[in-house]
Amino acid sequence: MLLPGSGFGMNSAMDDINLIQQAQRHHLVVREIGEEIDLEIGPGDDDPSFGNTTLIGGPPRESSTEEQGETKQMEMVSPLPGDAQDMSKTQPGKRKKKVVKRWREEWADTYKWAYVDMKDGTARIFCSVCREYGRKHRRNPYGNEGSRNMQMSALEEHNNSLLHKEALRLQMASKEKITTDKPIYVKAGSILEATLKRDPHEAEFIQAVQEAVHALERVIAKNSQIMERLVEPERMIVFRVPWVDDRGETHVNRGFRVQFNQSMGPCRGGIRFHPSMNLSITKFLGFSQTLKNALSPYKLGGAAGGSDFDPKGKSDNEIMRFCQSFMSEMYRYLGPDKDLPSEEIGVGTREMGYLFGQYRRLAGHFQGSFTGPRIFWSGASLRTEATGYGLVFFAQLILADMNKELKGLRCVVSGSGKIAMHVLEKLIAYGALPITVSDSRGYLVDEEGFDYMKIALLRDIKAQQRSLRDYSKTYARSKYYDEAKPWNERCDVAFACASQNEIEQSDAINLVNAGCRLLVEGSNMPCTPEAADFLKKASVLIAPAMAAGTGGVVAGELELNHECSLMHWSPEDFESKLQEAMKQTYQRSMKAAADFGYQKENPEALVHGAVISSFLTIAQAMTDQGCV
Repeated sequence: MLLPGSGFGMNSAMDDINLIQQAQRHHLVVREIGEEIDLEIGPGDDDPSFGNTTLIGGPPRESSTEEQGETKQMEMVSPLPGDAQDMSKTQPGKRKKKVVKRWREEWADTYKWAYVDMKDGTARIFCSVCREYGRKHRRNPYGNEGSRNMQMSALEEHNNSLLHKEALRLQMASKEKITTDKPIYVKAGSILEATLKRDPHEAEFIQAVQEAVHALERVIAKNSQIMERLVEPERMIVFRVPWVDDRGETHVNRGFRVQFNQSMGPCRGGIRFHPSMNLSITKFLGFSQTLKNALSPYKLGGAAGGSDFDPKGKSDNEIMRFCQSFMSEMYRYLGPDKDLPSEEIGVGTREMGYLFGQYRRLAGHFQGSFTGPRIFWSGASLRTEATGYGLVFFAQLILADMNKELKGLRCVVSGSGKIAMHVLEKLIAYGALPITVSDSRGYLVDEEGFDYMKIALLRDIKAQQRSLRDYSKTYARSKYYDEAKPWNERCDVAFACASQNEIEQSDAINLVNAGCRLLVEGSNMPCTPEAADFLKKASVLIAPAMAAGTGGVVAGELELNHECSLMHWSPEDFESKLQEAMKQTYQRSMKAAADFGYQKENPEALVHGAVISSFLTIAQAMTDQGCV
């Protein structure tokens, strides 16, 4: 940390030298910046308390003639105030040392989180996960518990981050050696360590594995070898998707499909078109879908896929050409006994229709293994509504166990897509008062609550790709807040239906202060680890997406059964089937939680129970089928 009087005027060379100095002193990995570099280091090679050490930059001493002959003197100017300079004079002199740039294996397992590299001709310390340096590293993918002081050095910031603390914990765990003739089961920490080592830059996937391992803490010891295999996908497909826009210009996007696990049956999972799509998000979605499918009454494998293509602002012809190009590669991996794709963010009736049409053309047969669109070749009559309705059914089951009901409760909902809109519909049907929706720019609040006419207006606004702000032109009492989230609005129940990690720790604090007692996860992994921990400590009950979001899985399976039987189910019949499936999922989760000692009053009981029930089902199938 810089001295108090230094302020922001400290010479950049001083800051850079301190960063490099601390990087070497604390054995951070150094990569590809030449053969050698001169670094000033203090007495002693290793400081065991470095994670909590305050970093103080002092002025350099003048080098001797001999030293100048051996190494180049680094020039820097120190603007330290007089008192600070006096204090620095009492510090022992520093010595020069040649440091060879080599990858040290004994360092790599723990200190791969940071490395030294060149940026605009200057050596700086980078975070290996977010690939940023200095103050940019403050927003790393694992959050940060460090000081908000803008003068904090990159290394101290890193040492105070959750990422670095996890590295230290894994380092200690790796020192615990067990010598025995019996098989050694890998501990949870080792599973996380192996995942971090294999995929250090896949923040979303690592977070999903961490949450699963935490939920499985009471069962993982006897099933760790299964877990090691489960966290590695069966196959990952990454491919180029070229397409031509309406002006004749060629564009290239990247396509993904991760078939995570097929031990329970053919894969089922969504296709997402969104600019943020990458392999990490695809793997996280596939892993979550695998557990979700295993928890549903219909046993299926899990998969996920999509592209970083953004359908917003594109014409129908452009979207059709992209979908056809995407399916020209994907079709060979799909089929009723292989992989059954479904809707996700950015993929709706139009996109699924184009995808299916190209698949039918290339495969040469009509097999109806796609789910989602409600046109003549589709299946169930409520496929689009199933996930949103299922969330509300699940919330009602939880409240019923507490001798409560949704009627009269204030509910905040994030998102404004298919799931969020159908959550609003069903909340109104149950007599609740939904008051918010949101988009990427902010959120809309209507204190009088939404009704069916207002939902119709919201749908029109979204269909025309307009801002939710336009809603206030018709209903003047409503308010739209820019660059904000709805979690500070007074509520009893919250439905997170936007995207992963939408609820950060500050949002969790706002939710608790707003009176929320139940959070229903409509999107996969909507809470950051810090937010989830805070909600747990505040005794907010969490309905995990793995259990609450199985409505879409149920509907997809019923669709295919419908197509096979050539029957037509009325909306009432379909809704009855959906309610029964959600009830079975809830009961299975609560039973698994009780079997492993989690009381119903525990705010995490549903989370633990859902993951445990799902995992044990998959583990049994994988055990029966051998090491495949």
